[in-house]
Amino acid sequence: VQLQASGGGTVQAGDSLRLSCEASGRVPTSIVVAWVRQAPGKEREVVAAITRSGLATSYADSVKGRFTISRGDAENTVYLQMNTLKPEDTAVYYCAANEGWGNIRRPTGYRYWGQGTLVTVSS
Repeated sequence: VQLQASGGGTVQAGDSLRLSCEASGRVPTSIVVAWVRQAPGKEREVVAAITRSGLATSYADSVKGRFTISRGDAENTVYLQMNTLKPEDTAVYYCAANEGWGNIRRPTGYRYWGQGTLVTVSS
């Protein structure tokens, strides 16, 4: 499975941004796709995850109510809509994936990783 993330940029606090992740290759039906971020000097954090069907999602407490993960019309595309961005959301955001719903809240639970896309939120 190959993952391609895009959509990062520099915005001001309170603004919105949407990230996109496209999966290609042999994508299993059981795949779970997540957005994982890493801020400077901090450990990676699983921000949100979604099943291929889109019927199940999970969010970190730090983004609940502000971020929404969703699937595109093409099943292999996943979006992360980020609203009311805060300076503490500044990080490199990675698209990650794994088969099955186990360990979805831990970065170590993901086998496949795309390149990161930088999100910078200025105050």
